[in-house]
Amino acid sequence: MATAWTIDWEQRPAEEAALYNPAFCGELLARSVAAYRKASDRALALPLAFVVLPLTLAPAIRAQLPGKSNTTFATWAAQHEVLLTELPERVLALRPVTREALLFLVQHRALVLSGLGLEPGAKPLKLGAKRSASSTDVEDMQRAAGLVGRWLANQINVGAVLLAMGVRP
Repeated sequence: MATAWTIDWEQRPAEEAALYNPAFCGELLARSVAAYRKASDRALALPLAFVVLPLTLAPAIRAQLPGKSNTTFATWAAQHEVLLTELPERVLALRPVTREALLFLVQHRALVLSGLGLEPGAKPLKLGAKRSASSTDVEDMQRAAGLVGRWLANQINVGAVLLAMGVRP
C-alpha cells in the first residue's frame, strides 16, 4: 500500500512536498545538531533527532516551547501534559520524514553519524546565510530548531527526556 512517503515526489501533495522536503527538514535537524554540539560539545544522540521535527514543525507545539534553553524538561513537561500526549504519534508520523532528511544530510556530508550520535560533517550547512525571501513561519521553525538543540543539550538524562515525551528510544 502506497503512503505519502513511498510515492514519487511529483505525486505528493504540494504542501506536504514543500514542508516535508528533505532539504528543509534537514536544515532544521542540522540547526539542532549544531546548537546541541555548541552547547554541550557532544554529539546529538540519534533518538533525539526524531523529536526535533515534531517539536519544531507543528505551530501549536512550537509556540509552547520554553523561552530559554535552561528550562528543565521535567518542569516544561509537567506544564504541557496535553501537548505531550500527542507527541509520540507525531514522532511516529514524522519518522519517515526525519529519516529522509537525515539520509539527505549524511549523503551531502552535512552531518556525520558515529557511534556517539550526530555531529556536523565535513560540509556543514551555512546556517547563518540569509535568504532572499523567507516567511515568519520558516524563521520561527529555524529559531525553534536551534532552541530545541540547546535545550536538549542542557538536559542531564536523554532517556528521561524521551520517556517524559512518551517516546521510547
